[in-house]
Amino acid sequence: MRHITIMNVPFLFTTQKSFSSLLAERIEKKLKTFVITANPEIVMMAKENPAIKENVKRATYVVADGIGIIKASQILKNPLPERVTGYDTMMQLLSIADKKSYRIFLLGAQQETLEKTEDALKKRYPSIQIVGKHHGFFEMTSKHVTEQIMEASPDITFVALGAPRQEEWIARNLSALPNALYIGVGGSFDVIAGTVKRAPVIFQKLNLEWFYRLVKQPSRWRRMLALPRFAVHILKVKFTRNPL
Repeated sequence: MRHITIMNVPFLFTTQKSFSSLLAERIEKKLKTFVITANPEIVMMAKENPAIKENVKRATYVVADGIGIIKASQILKNPLPERVTGYDTMMQLLSIADKKSYRIFLLGAQQETLEKTEDALKKRYPSIQIVGKHHGFFEMTSKHVTEQIMEASPDITFVALGAPRQEEWIARNLSALPNALYIGVGGSFDVIAGTVKRAPVIFQKLNLEWFYRLVKQPSRWRRMLALPRFAVHILKVKFTRNPL
């Protein structure tokens, strides 16, 4: 499969629709799959933190969740086709799961949000089987959640612990987990539960979702500092052709 490497992170060359179809095929074949939907923040974390870099290396697929990644690929004259977001991938997989009666495990968020997410999903996708759930407040070294997932034997586990914690948890436990799909989906449970609103369509079309989130959550400004640092590294690559 074709990949576009940006700062040593191999991004799968795919569209949102094609990627969801690929994951559906792997679920049918019961292949263990670890997906990271990476934005510039994660790329910078992987560059600066060896442990996070190793987690990224363990992923079956890394896809471009973030307009910054798409713009970087264009600057480097090797453009990726489009964003492949965690939220959209989750919703498309749920639609497929509804037709196939797949087994779903939900991991992450606060307990109240988790309950609301489960209720919302059951109403929207009546044929999916939510076989287990667990809030996101637990020790990373705890085996309790892993054991719960093993017992539930889901086809898909959506992990909403936020980056890089969700990637760390999947990578740490992947070998012990049953053959299924594991994907980090960030704050998707909050959106589904209605506790957080996704950016309006106009912001999505203008690739300004990051700006909408910053306005709604000003505390994110520290995380946003990764964006200019990422841009500087991409420009260095462009003009020096030295890998960073």
